[in-house]
Amino acid sequence: MEPVTLETARLSLRQFTEADIDAIHAACQDPDIQRYTAVPSPYGREHAEGFVREIAPQGWASETLLNFGCFRKDTDELVASAGLHGRQFRVDGVIEVGYWTAPAQRRQGFTTEAVRAICDWAFRELGVARVEWLARVGNTGSRAVAEKAGFRFEGTLRSLLLHRGARYDAWIGGLLSTDPATRRD
Repeated sequence: MEPVTLETARLSLRQFTEADIDAIHAACQDPDIQRYTAVPSPYGREHAEGFVREIAPQGWASETLLNFGCFRKDTDELVASAGLHGRQFRVDGVIEVGYWTAPAQRRQGFTTEAVRAICDWAFRELGVARVEWLARVGNTGSRAVAEKAGFRFEGTLRSLLLHRGARYDAWIGGLLSTDPATRRD
């Protein structure tokens, strides 16, 4: 699949480019991003380069990671990285959303806006029936974004996540294509 660009009222969601490497690298120095996501720790510039040059383009080509860089329209600053992943979504109609937010852009509703747009696109264009959200228990920022985007909290999955050699419980939530769109407004 070729990467797509999405627009919201305040954001442009597009594939990352070489010009974004420094901003990705800076954002991923945040201890919470390293604690709660799968980005390498410590996070070097080479990790941002590999993500932009290899991981993200290969994800779109193989339809295993449909990732968007989320940028403010007014300043062009990096807000977040958000995307969908799931190897079987064309078969089972289920895909997972994941995201991180640059520290300076938190608590302004930007990531919620991006997640809503990406999920709506997945329902409309990819034909998925369900988008799942998973986060390590304790990641209250991620949970707040998911709930504001319309995800229903569905419970805790014990010892689901393996992160840097340790097992963690995970929260799970779901958003269905049949959920009222007004839940996401």
